[in-house]
Amino acid sequence: QFSRSQSVDIDEPHTYTPPRHYFQTSSFDEADQDDDDAAKNPLDRGPYFDISASRNVTALVGNTAYLNCRVRNLGNRTVSWIRHRDLHLLTVGKATYTSDQRYQSVHNPQLDDWSLKVLYPQQRDSGVYECQISTTPPVGYSMMLSVVEPITTIIGGPDLYIDTGSTVNLTCIVRHLPEPPPLIQWTHNEQEINYDSPRGGVSVITEKGDITTSYLLIQRARSTDSGKYTCLPSTANPMTVHVHVLNGEHPAAIQGGKGLGSSAVVVTFALLVLLATVRAFPVR
Repeated sequence: QFSRSQSVDIDEPHTYTPPRHYFQTSSFDEADQDDDDAAKNPLDRGPYFDISASRNVTALVGNTAYLNCRVRNLGNRTVSWIRHRDLHLLTVGKATYTSDQRYQSVHNPQLDDWSLKVLYPQQRDSGVYECQISTTPPVGYSMMLSVVEPITTIIGGPDLYIDTGSTVNLTCIVRHLPEPPPLIQWTHNEQEINYDSPRGGVSVITEKGDITTSYLLIQRARSTDSGKYTCLPSTANPMTVHVHVLNGEHPAAIQGGKGLGSSAVVVTFALLVLLATVRAFPVR
């Protein structure tokens, strides 16, 4: 049964002392078992956790997450899942005990697995979850779920100024993914870039890992290369940068030109005020 007093934070010891042949947490040292325990028939050991699976699970926002709990020799005991944040009982056996139907228990009898399935996980679902066996006292195994939102950035954006004839290097970085994106596409003004086009000199290099980086290289930049470039990872949000290929201009001059209209309005208004003042108070 669910025991509130036995559900504690992942880094704190349980308040009870289960028999030594129970696997409490990953801190259990198998070498500490007595020789006679090791010699026992496994069927005489009672239920215990298989701790070979990772205690840390990372899931992408919106993608189904699975926390796997493998229990050996369960017998007639039941497996429950508890959320540590509020000590909420989520599942008992195959039944869901919460009004939040995103939480489901999945049993695989061939592998002795009792997995907690979390549908459409959000970042607020991150935290410690405990798989608990209904022994007396209950014994639990805690796991950490991290729900992450992937982040895509382009270095130097949102505007990049490039001299005509130089090489454009657009660097797109994708972070916080459980695994590298299978594909990263680049577009120019909403059109997918063709690396074999007659223009030539356009290539892409992608390095995959915990942080995935894609480099779009455009040699001998020309005015037609100006425009909006978008990096599109297949499993993360897109990011856009605006490239301005300069033909002898200075970026400050371009930006200053954008504000010229508003400055002219202010000057014109000042002149009108001055003219009205002169007319109201003519010089004698």
